[in-house]
Amino acid sequence: MTSLDGLMAELRAENAELDALVAGLDPAGWARPTPAEGWTIAHQIAHLAWTDDWAVLSARDPEGFFGAAERAYTPGTDPVDEGAAVGAAGSPGALLSRWRESREEVLAALASVPDGVRMPWFGPPMKPASMATARLMETWAHGQDVADALGVVRVPTARLRQVAHLGVRTMGFAWVLHGRPEPQEPVRVELTGPAGELWTWGPEDAADRISGPALDFCLLVTQRRHRDDLALTVEGATALAWLPIAQAFAGPPGKGRDAGAAGVAGAGSTEDGTAD
Repeated sequence: MTSLDGLMAELRAENAELDALVAGLDPAGWARPTPAEGWTIAHQIAHLAWTDDWAVLSARDPEGFFGAAERAYTPGTDPVDEGAAVGAAGSPGALLSRWRESREEVLAALASVPDGVRMPWFGPPMKPASMATARLMETWAHGQDVADALGVVRVPTARLRQVAHLGVRTMGFAWVLHGRPEPQEPVRVELTGPAGELWTWGPEDAADRISGPALDFCLLVTQRRHRDDLALTVEGATALAWLPIAQAFAGPPGKGRDAGAAGVAGAGSTEDGTAD
C-alpha cells in the first residue's frame, strides 16, 4: 500500500507529465482529434479539470456534492460531454490555467479530508487514498489519448502500479455494471512492471490467471486498447469473461476500442475509478 502523501506525489508527477505534452501546443494542436470519438485534446484536458472540480466538491462539501450531482445528471443530459465541450470552447491558455489550478485544489482538498472518511462519488464512495489513485488513473488514461493524438510513445513508469491496482480492485464493479453477478472464483494477476519487477494480486493457487506487461493490463482496464492488441496471457473462464468488460472507471460501461485501431473510434470519456 502507498501512503496518501505518496499517492499525491505520484498524482502530481502524472499531471506534470501530461502538462509537458500540451503546454507547448498551438491552437491547432489543442484542436487535434483524439481516439475518444468527438473529443479533441482540449476536450481531454477540459474533462480532467471538470472532474477535478467534482473531486474538490466531494472532499469539501459532501452534501453539496449529492445535490449538484442530482441536478447535473437529469434524464436526457450528458454532463460529462457537456463539461468537456464547455471547457474546450475557451482559449487554450485559459483552459491550461484552469486545469493547473484545479489539480492543485484536488491535492489540497484530499489532504484536508479526515483519515477514514469516505467521499461521495459517481460510483461507490472512496477514501482520500482511493480518490488520489482514481485521479491518477484518469490522468494517465486521458494522457494516453493525448499521446496517441500527438503520435507520442510515453515511457511507462512505476505509477502504473496504482492504475493496475485500481483495475484489479474494480473487477466486481465491472460485473455489476453489466448486470451480472460478481464471480466467486478468485483471479490471480501477475504483471511485469517497467523495471522488470513483478506485481501480483490474488491467491497464488487461483485457477484463473492473467499475466503480462503492466502497461498492457493498464491499457485494458482503462479501455485504451482492445484485448486482442495486448500481450496478456489469460487462463480460466472467469478471467476470460472479465477482460472484455474490465473497467477501472466509474460511469456506464465504456465502448472500448476496436482491435487494431488504437487511435480510432473510441471509449469516449471516463469518470474516476471506484471503491477502495
